[in-house]
Amino acid sequence: MDKLCYNRVMLKLSGEALAGNQGFGIDPQTILDICQELAEAASLGVQMSLVIGGGNIFRGVSVSSKGMDRASADYMGMLATVMNALAVQDALEKLNISTRVMTAISMKEVAEPYIRRRAIRHLEKGRVVICAAGTGIPYFTTDTAAALRAMELKCDAILKATRVNGVYDKDPEKHVDATMYTRLTYLDVLQQRLRVMDSAAISLCMDNKMPIGVFNLFVPGNIKRVVRGEDIGTIVTGE
Repeated sequence: MDKLCYNRVMLKLSGEALAGNQGFGIDPQTILDICQELAEAASLGVQMSLVIGGGNIFRGVSVSSKGMDRASADYMGMLATVMNALAVQDALEKLNISTRVMTAISMKEVAEPYIRRRAIRHLEKGRVVICAAGTGIPYFTTDTAAALRAMELKCDAILKATRVNGVYDKDPEKHVDATMYTRLTYLDVLQQRLRVMDSAAISLCMDNKMPIGVFNLFVPGNIKRVVRGEDIGTIVTGE
């Protein structure tokens, strides 16, 4: 068996990643491709939990800026994350990976309620735990939900999957001279306002010494590489 750098991880996926080239909604082929990568990583023996955003279906912050009540918009966004979680669960189970979707909002006909001890037990049994519906309360992003669940589940690291190779000083999709960082501190991220996770999530990670790895989801084999601890992407720590 491959030597693992992390035994238990929290993987943060954006909802937009599930849309593929169509830019919105759920693209089955893209989800299948991502889940094949997840399945390969899970086969190494790493205990894997996921938090998935809902921006491919509904983004509460942008809608609330146009006049909708922020709390209502955020609850709608939470429901979008449940739809994404169920899509990923379906694709993983077609690849013979045992999963559980656990939601912060009770919907027992669809998924289990999120209960920390039960989630840990699922991980110990080798199941992929997909945490849906964010934190269950408005005004918090799925970045913050990923940080909270990572602490609760005693994960070794948060792995944030993105469309680019790591964290840059400016948007590499718009600026050809953007420079990628290989290592950063939490304070670097906060002070320079780098686009890693939102400030609440970064502060939680800093307070609890939770490392964050940022890597390109769309390079084949990268999820396996990052759980092995290979030197890819950007690592954010306290040092």
